[in-house]
Amino acid sequence: MSWMPVAAVLLVTAGLLVLGVLAVRLWLDVRALAKGVDTASRALAEAAEDLAASAAARP
Repeated sequence: MSWMPVAAVLLVTAGLLVLGVLAVRLWLDVRALAKGVDTASRALAEAAEDLAASAAARP
């Protein structure tokens, strides 16, 4: 058995493992970013409601 096909398979396997790890890290970062955007948008919506309520209460 030649060592070239074995080396090629090992390199491909290592490459796929690296891509898998990077995909998981990306997914975790995107999930954290989505939580941050959700929190900010909820705070912004609450502030807009408060502003509208205070504007409506003024004579």
